Amino acid sequence: MVMACLSAVAALTSCGDTTDLYSRSACYLVIDNSMHQNFELASAMQYPGAFVTITTPGKKFHFVSNQGGSSDASFNAIDERRSFILGYNGALIVGYGLSIDRTFYAYDRECPNCYDPDVLPRRSHPVKVDEQGIATCSNCHRSYDLNNGGIVSQGDGGKQMTRYPASTTGPYGILVVQ
Repeated sequence: MVMACLSAVAALTSCGDTTDLYSRSACYLVIDNSMHQNFELASAMQYPGAFVTITTPGKKFHFVSNQGGSSDASFNAIDERRSFILGYNGALIVGYGLSIDRTFYAYDRECPNCYDPDVLPRRSHPVKVDEQGIATCSNCHRSYDLNNGGIVSQGDGGKQMTRYPASTTGPYGILVVQ
């Protein structure tokens, strides 16, 4: 009986605390890249250090790669039936970090130290991602390392980038962010 209790406690405490790892804010995105065949998205879903910013202007996906390319993919019939919530202000950044564990990340594009969803009027403070995977806010001038969980890499300390749970089945597979 004692061994069973100890095993249960060990199982519950062995994985670190993930309570604050992901945002509790609403976010929902599903893209089937086997249908869209988008190169920018495929690169971010395959290569470490490649990140793509995703927005949905009108009835299309707009992809901007930190490697220099950008493109659009029109919604198909399935996309048109889905409801998308792309973070706080309609934009997400996804890609694999450069770390050895090959973590696939999904970040909100808003600066976590400047944007406050509880303050009205809401003021957008999007970050811009460079080719090294460093996101910089033009308002507070902090830089965030997207390759390492979105930690502050330059500037005053503060919150790291807002993350959402994400998965991919491969470059021309399915992207899910929720």
